[in-house]
Amino acid sequence: MNAQTVVEIDTLIDSFPGVRGGRPVIAGTGVTVKRIAGWHQMGMEAEAITDQYGHLTLAQVHAALAYYYANRAAIDADLEEERYEYERLLAQTREGQAA
Repeated sequence: MNAQTVVEIDTLIDSFPGVRGGRPVIAGTGVTVKRIAGWHQMGMEAEAITDQYGHLTLAQVHAALAYYYANRAAIDADLEEERYEYERLLAQTREGQAA
C-alpha cells in the first residue's frame, strides 16, 4: 500500500442524539442520510448530488447511499412520514386560504 491516507468507511456517517433528531448524518455536515436517499429517489445520481452540493464528496454520498440501502426500510418509513406531513400541511394551508 502506498503513502495515501486510508479512510475507514465507518468514519463517514455519524449519529448523535441531539443532532438532526438522532438521524444518521454525513460526518462533519448537517446533511442526513435521509436527505441523500430522498435526492437519490428523485433520480439524482451520486455525481449529480456532489455537483449540486459541492461541500459533499463522492465518498460521503456513496457512504450515505450504502447506509441507506443497509437500512432501507427504516429510512423509507421516515421519508414517507415526511411526505405525509408535507401533504397534510399543504392541504391545511390550502383550506385556510380558501376560507
